[in-house]
Amino acid sequence: MKERKGIIIAGGLVGILAGLLVFFGNPPNMGFCIACFLRDIAGSLGLHRTDVVQYIRPEIIGLVLGAFLIALGKKEFSVKGGSSPFARFILGFIVMIGALVFLGCPLRMVLRLAGGDLNALLGLAGFTAGIFSGIYFLNRGFSLRRTYKLGKLEGFLFPAVNIGLLIFLLTTPAFLFFSIKGPGSLHAPLAIALSAGLLVGALAQRTRLCMVGGIRDLILFKDTYLITGFLAVFIFAALTNLFCGNFNLGFIDQPIAHNDGLWNFLGMTLVGFGSILLGGCPLRQLILSAEGNIDSVITVIGMLVGAAFAHNFGLAASAAGPTFNGKIAVLISFVVALLIAVMNIERETTDA
Repeated sequence: MKERKGIIIAGGLVGILAGLLVFFGNPPNMGFCIACFLRDIAGSLGLHRTDVVQYIRPEIIGLVLGAFLIALGKKEFSVKGGSSPFARFILGFIVMIGALVFLGCPLRMVLRLAGGDLNALLGLAGFTAGIFSGIYFLNRGFSLRRTYKLGKLEGFLFPAVNIGLLIFLLTTPAFLFFSIKGPGSLHAPLAIALSAGLLVGALAQRTRLCMVGGIRDLILFKDTYLITGFLAVFIFAALTNLFCGNFNLGFIDQPIAHNDGLWNFLGMTLVGFGSILLGGCPLRQLILSAEGNIDSVITVIGMLVGAAFAHNFGLAASAAGPTFNGKIAVLISFVVALLIAVMNIERETTDA
């Protein structure tokens, strides 16, 4: 009961902070979005040149450093890796493709719903379908194999990179790119965004907050612990949006979203399926990276590269809807993810 109360409080705080970040300047319904923020960072570093989505998001830096510090303090920082790293890179890439066709990660999907965007209902249905598909393979022995203990330096490198990004953001060297229009130009003040990220990172580390894990555990074990946290995110974000005047109920003219139901569904189906195979949603991958999980670091790098690839090759959707290239990329990604799932079951069977 004590743990459940903790995740409800944590989810409520995440929802409130997400709503307040929009109030203070973040793009609408984007208090937090792991996929969108990694895409913006990729743009700021010049990995893609879409000039409306380029900014080093301090929320990501805060998430990593908050989780890292709390993991160190609670003696839960454990450096490990070696579990099918390249497969994880590819799956991270694939998850990002699905997210950018939908226009948001699972956390933003919940926040879009909390802002009144009913298109996210199709995303939620697809996300759940993807999780069901992933569970099918889990029940048949899917595994990306065991991890191995690594030296502590490996675990410190990812937080150090994020400190480097923070220094870049504070000094704004000439080789970085920053949007002067579009979603990348909309952001809360640095101190507010960084503080919110630090707090959410710490909360997510302590409660294991994960949307894909919540639905997975509900289906497999009838365990409502994790899903309760996301229900709290939704309720408190919705209340904050209503209070701040940022609630707009409907399908049409929703901010940084499109109303192509089929591709909202399929994009998030891909995200759900890939996240199940990876063992966690994009938010959870960031938190695990901060705790010393190098496989999750590889996954995050895969998402970063996926974001750059999506914008360099016209795969990301826009308010006008998904692109033809994006649709093809989603279909190819399904094939690749299925191959990874099937081949890993066969390896397990052979070894047995």
